[in-house]
Amino acid sequence: MTATLHKVVAGNGYLYYLRNVAANDASTRGRSSLADYYSTRGESPGRWHGAGLAALGIQPGDEVTEEQMKALFGLGRHPNADQIEDRVFNEEMDKGAKLKDAERAADNASRLGHPFRVYSDVNEFRKRCAQAYEAHNIARGSDPNDAISDDVRAQIRSTIATKMFTEHYGRAPIDARELSGWVARNSRPQTTAVAGFDITFSPVKSVSTLWAIAPREVAEKVEAAHHAAVDDSLHWLEHNATYTRLGRNGVRQVDVEGMVAARFAHRESRAGDPDLHTHVLIANRVRTTDLSLFRSMDFS
Repeated sequence: MTATLHKVVAGNGYLYYLRNVAANDASTRGRSSLADYYSTRGESPGRWHGAGLAALGIQPGDEVTEEQMKALFGLGRHPNADQIEDRVFNEEMDKGAKLKDAERAADNASRLGHPFRVYSDVNEFRKRCAQAYEAHNIARGSDPNDAISDDVRAQIRSTIATKMFTEHYGRAPIDARELSGWVARNSRPQTTAVAGFDITFSPVKSVSTLWAIAPREVAEKVEAAHHAAVDDSLHWLEHNATYTRLGRNGVRQVDVEGMVAARFAHRESRAGDPDLHTHVLIANRVRTTDLSLFRSMDFS
């Protein structure tokens, strides 16, 4: 089994995982039988995982909802922020609190440390390119969102970049190198807080192929072995390599209660091939064992 690690940014970085939990092609998400790989579409819903869930009042194995993903990975708040804030707000109002004070109490009740800082990911260059791609497709009678070949896309980007460069500096780029540098600077997204870490666990391709076409009893054993391997890996990570830091410049490394993670079992690659793998989206929020503070996590 191999594992890859990627950062997940705050804001809408979590949406990829929700888009891949598709139910529009079947009456239930996922498949009822492991052997009917080619007759059912869609992925199973995510499930909560980790010892850190105890502090949040969530049970491991509970289904992950879109609202919970938005609250935790989008905003850095309690997964059940909406319910918590409504309850606290109503309680404060019933006690006769002022509206502003009730709103403040509700806001504090769902906080898990400092909320994530999220910046707009839209800049003028990227916006103009998107508009040009749509115009290109419409002019050819295609759907505005159809894919465009890399060569055509590069040509459109170069044309727009040259125009914008000239508008800004009052002259054309000296050479291709100067233009490419301008494109690189203006293509970067704004700095955004890290909301979590996606660890993707994947067996070798032959295991996924066997799992997809084998009789049900064999496929179930393959899948069970895969999930057991993921369990072992997460247990080791949670108990040996997950910490947070306190003090000025994070000088002191401290233990935490455990990780808070959303676990998604997927069965296809992006190309639609059989690909048994598991995404474990670990929240960048952990609670210290000594001060009960929620902080950003630290992988040792």
